[in-house]
Amino acid sequence: MPSFQLLSSFQLWLGERLQVAGAKTPPQFVLLLTIVALLAFAVVAYFLAKLLFQRVAGILVKKSKTHWDDALLKNRFFFWLAQLAPGVVLYTATEAMLGEPETWGNFIRNGSILYMVLVAYLASAALLNGSLVIYRKFPISKEIPIRSFIQVAKLILFVITVIVLMSVLLDKSPIYFLSGLGAITAVLMLIFKDAILGLVAGVQLAANRMVARGDWIEMPKYGADGTVIDIALTTVKVQNFDNTITTVPTYALISDSFKNWRGMEDSGGRRIKRSLKIDINTVGFCDEALLKELRKIDLIADYLRERESEIAKERSECKSLGEHQVNSRALTNLGTFRAYVRAYVENHPMIHQELTVLVRQLPSTENGLPLEIYVFSKDKNWVNYEGLQADIFDHVFAILPAFKLRAFQRGTDYPPPPSSE
Repeated sequence: MPSFQLLSSFQLWLGERLQVAGAKTPPQFVLLLTIVALLAFAVVAYFLAKLLFQRVAGILVKKSKTHWDDALLKNRFFFWLAQLAPGVVLYTATEAMLGEPETWGNFIRNGSILYMVLVAYLASAALLNGSLVIYRKFPISKEIPIRSFIQVAKLILFVITVIVLMSVLLDKSPIYFLSGLGAITAVLMLIFKDAILGLVAGVQLAANRMVARGDWIEMPKYGADGTVIDIALTTVKVQNFDNTITTVPTYALISDSFKNWRGMEDSGGRRIKRSLKIDINTVGFCDEALLKELRKIDLIADYLRERESEIAKERSECKSLGEHQVNSRALTNLGTFRAYVRAYVENHPMIHQELTVLVRQLPSTENGLPLEIYVFSKDKNWVNYEGLQADIFDHVFAILPAFKLRAFQRGTDYPPPPSSE
């Protein structure tokens, strides 16, 4: 039997008992007892719903193998569902029990409507929060964040809830309040300016897949240089490498420029692009004594044989060139050193050989002749990457004297280059 039928039976039974007893009970006393009974039924309905939705549902969720129901349980979706039961009982039974006097009936009925609307909003918000948790378990969530859309949905839901609550309190149609929104559009746009800009930015970020959780971005204007940990409606949180948190307006990712290192992380390696500056005064031709020492280096032994063979063949074909190095091709210590560095990085186990491997000269300046190493590390971890880069340049700087070369350093009075004799 429904709860309001039970309450009607209780009211009839109470009236009969009072008549039999001959008591002249005022109507207010009967009304009070009816309200108390009504509230008691609402409390009983709450505990029954709590037992069903929280205890039983909690046990079933823990035994299930799926994870989506765990997210709903953690975000208290079932808890708020249980809170609806008292409101439903009060609303359905009030019309049958408290139609007279009308004031009390309307008061409790409107109160139950307000209660149910508020609880329904909280349950819907919990459902949206749980949906976000469930969505983040899928790989696509790292490419297309939806938290900003969830926040927009919650904002719209909040506005609808407020309109419904005001329509019940003031006994006006919701259309009355919706029509009034048009008159204050400018004020609402000013109040929700950040939310509107954030929504527009969120759509563009998601559609173009410009940034996602876990991306490493650089935005010097806002002091951001680290991993994106959260993308919300109005802000994006970036955890810098010193573990500080930088908050960037979501719309700034559209209006301003930023660097996203996702391409590097998705590729096979992390780029090393650094140069060392050679003192131009130490660049020269390789004499026989230097070549004799360089032939002992395994990495360029084949290179020297090939080049010396080419030079010897060229000289034999053109007798008029003479013996001087200037009259024909000749090996230079810088060119040989560049060949050595290239062979060194090509044989390094931590350099990615399927990506660009380049050792080149840059235009000379008053600070010397830059020799740039442009390669990719297999290990993209920041600490290991920096260690590898340092190891490569430690070796390159240390072997410079073997080629009679010297690194440029301003303000230093260098001794003459070491002799190979």
